[in-house]
Amino acid sequence: MISVQEVRRVALRGEIIEDYPDDARGHICLILGAGEASRKIHMVCVPKREYLDIVTAYVPETDEWDSEFRMRRPS
Repeated sequence: MISVQEVRRVALRGEIIEDYPDDARGHICLILGAGEASRKIHMVCVPKREYLDIVTAYVPETDEWDSEFRMRRPS
């Protein structure tokens, strides 16, 4: 479970690690941040002019990402 406080922390202090401004569905980005006990959290967002639309937040799988959870492993 990811708490509201963790989502807020990632939104305010996280780093955009993937950015797709020209996606067919609209501008999408993936933010990496730290939750409780420094666990890594990814958040998929749609940046809007007035706000940040948070689509989902999840704890990334270690077998899908590098050790820093910044880059996807080749499939």
